[in-house]
Formats: sequence, structure tokens, C-alpha cells
Amino acid sequence: MANHKSSIKRIRQIKTRSLRNRYGAKTMRNAVKTLRGTSDKAEAETLYPKVCSMLDRLAKKNVIHKNKAGNLKSKLARHVHTLA
Repeated sequence: MANHKSSIKRIRQIKTRSLRNRYGAKTMRNAVKTLRGTSDKAEAETLYPKVCSMLDRLAKKNVIHKNKAGNLKSKLARHVHTLA
């Protein structure tokens, strides 16, 4: 157990941040999975900007790497473009 007040506070902060990061990452994975599973072009075109925005926000907060966000956005754009 931590002995200093600052380390006790740090533990509380880390716990809060890790919960928030886990929630954001899981939400992102679900959104990407939903968009990939969509076969309707109109629905995919409305979902795509929301998912891209979410990816950019998570990359900005260092929950995911910026290159991972770029790769996912690229693959999703290709998927939306190929829908008939």
C-alpha cells in the first residue's frame, strides 16, 4: 500500500482514467464492428463521420495510437465506398 498522500491520490486518478479509457476503447470497438457489419450504404454514410470523430478523439487523448486511428479510418472509408 502507498505511504504518501500524493501516491494515494495518484492511485485514485489512475483507476478513474483507466476506467474511462477502457470505456472509450470498448465503445470504439463496438462502433467499428457495427459499421463493418452494415450492408446499407445510406446507414454506413451516416455512421462513418461519427466513428471517425470518435477515433480522432481517442487518438488525441492517447487511448489509441494516432496511426491506428488513421488505419481504421482508411479501412472503414474503403468499406463504405465499396457498398452498393
